[in-house]
Amino acid sequence: MASTTTCTPLSLSSSSKAPRLQPPPSGAGVTVPTPPPLPHLAKTTTSNSSRNIGRNVAAMATGEVSTAEVVNVASIETPEIVTKIQQAWEKVEDTYAVTSLAVAGGVGLVACAGAISAIDKLSFVPGLLELVGIGYTGYFAYKNLASKPSRDALIQKIKNTYNDIIGSS
Repeated sequence: MASTTTCTPLSLSSSSKAPRLQPPPSGAGVTVPTPPPLPHLAKTTTSNSSRNIGRNVAAMATGEVSTAEVVNVASIETPEIVTKIQQAWEKVEDTYAVTSLAVAGGVGLVACAGAISAIDKLSFVPGLLELVGIGYTGYFAYKNLASKPSRDALIQKIKNTYNDIIGSS
């Protein structure tokens, strides 16, 4: 046999006793009062820009586009470097290979960062590597930057490498 449960409102009496349960009046349905509005959602000030945002969202939801929005979108220019990157990407013949190399480079970079982090946790290795770096920097400066002919040779080597990578037109 199934039993039914009814919801009964609480009635508070004026005494300090616990509240009594009273049955609802016959024929009355259960009504739930609407809660008051939340204070953080209430608008205290409305600016013109917030109204425009609301209109834009409504327009986007319905698929309407105003002429002012079309003008704003058309007036946005892409930076020159983005345009150059897009043109260079269009010239690439094997995009799969380039994308694979980029992903492999990213994975290699993360792996190198992990290896360096592990080495850095060792006690004496970071100081030793810093000393080696300072020594090699001094050697490089002495060999390539100390005299005018060696500086010119270094600059020429950098320009040749740059032209090999970028390509001379």
